[in-house]
Amino acid sequence: QVQLVESGGGLVQAGGSLRLSCAFSGRTFGLYSMGWFRQVPGKEREFVGYITRLDDAYYAESVKGRFTISRDNTKKTVYLQMNSLKPENTADYYCAAKSQYDSIRYPEYEYWGQGTQDTVSS
Repeated sequence: QVQLVESGGGLVQAGGSLRLSCAFSGRTFGLYSMGWFRQVPGKEREFVGYITRLDDAYYAESVKGRFTISRDNTKKTVYLQMNSLKPENTADYYCAAKSQYDSIRYPEYEYWGQGTQDTVSS
């Protein structure tokens, strides 16, 4: 069983930055693709980006150039660096783990963190 624990969320002003961390435990980290998603109340969970087992990152168009995903296989942790934040980026952010192929679709992820609330004030 995989456990994911997120940290680093909070309140930031527009234009600022946040760095989220997601600590992985329970299985072999290197076998999993790691995704980040976000959700606001009343809306479907939205893809932010993922990083593959081979360290290739892929992003949603809306965050490309501002957000960066990285992973540290020694620490079994994945990061989401968010820069130039906008009020519309306010959401609960979730990390997720997926084995086998990579995906932008949240139903295909097997394990989820508890989420971290991130608020960007204008």
